Amino acid sequence: MDTDAPGDFVDRARAGWEKTRPGLDVSSIEVMGRISRIAALASQRVERDLASAAISRAEFDVLCTLARSDRPLRASEVTAATMLSGASTTKNVDRLAGRGLVERLPWERDGRVVLMRLTPLGVDLVDREFLHFLDRERELLAGLDAAERTQLAVLLRKVAVRAEPAG
Repeated sequence: MDTDAPGDFVDRARAGWEKTRPGLDVSSIEVMGRISRIAALASQRVERDLASAAISRAEFDVLCTLARSDRPLRASEVTAATMLSGASTTKNVDRLAGRGLVERLPWERDGRVVLMRLTPLGVDLVDREFLHFLDRERELLAGLDAAERTQLAVLLRKVAVRAEPAG
């Protein structure tokens, strides 16, 4: 750790653990604590910024999942991509469909399955809000040069591969 740099929340948490539980190896929070903290703070910021579009972060995740796909998706595919529960996916899609951002289509292979895709209004919202989302991410990473961002991405990919379920 750079001793001249001001400490962050994780530094204070680690110091607290070292004081109350001397000898306990809490070095993993240097990475995992920061990943969790950054994710929570970034998510809060996205949630705040999306309020002007009257959508939640979970709804935005559903919209972006559909926007990235080259075909309509089943609810189970959206659930897997967003890591929402099935019930949450259904609830979010209901709200988005009610606002005209998502449409449901029958699947020709199985009448019990419903496919989802963005409407033109949904595409417009994603196109507008995703640019703001990317701007916020660039702001968070502004303290890193291109080589550092690449190195960080490579290292985080190694952790993500271990964290992702197999298959």
